[in-house]
Amino acid sequence: MNLYIKQKVFSWNDKFSIYDENGNERFYVEGEVFSFGKKLRLYDLAGIELAYIEQKVWSFLPKYNIYRNGEHLCTVVKNFTFFRNEYVIEELGWRVDGDFMDHDYFISDGEREIVSVCKEWFTWGDTYAVSIDDSSDMVAALATVIVIDACIEAQNN
Repeated sequence: MNLYIKQKVFSWNDKFSIYDENGNERFYVEGEVFSFGKKLRLYDLAGIELAYIEQKVWSFLPKYNIYRNGEHLCTVVKNFTFFRNEYVIEELGWRVDGDFMDHDYFISDGEREIVSVCKEWFTWGDTYAVSIDDSSDMVAALATVIVIDACIEAQNN
């Protein structure tokens, strides 16, 4: 499935809309304005929460927990490296590789590519093309992409 994540330009908190290849909105993400660490929620168009993302604040390395239906789904950890970014999705056994500075990376389980992400250039606001393998967990994949974007944004600021 091909999706496009588009960040809202003028917003007090983190807001993303996620569109399908036909330009129809499929999901949206909202962040909490006044909180310690990032707290993001992924919703479907009916307003049902699909995932809750929470940054672990008192951690040496960036670490985010992803929850679905109140249950812990996975933890995304940015590992310590000197020359490149490295992320691991602990409970799912996924790895993230690619060029994070150019927002061009992929997530795999070691055997197959689950998600590929590529930044769309020359757009109003940040827009990312996300291709998710049809047999994969779409909610976990989207939440992981959102976490990696949050880590890259924090690193650049």
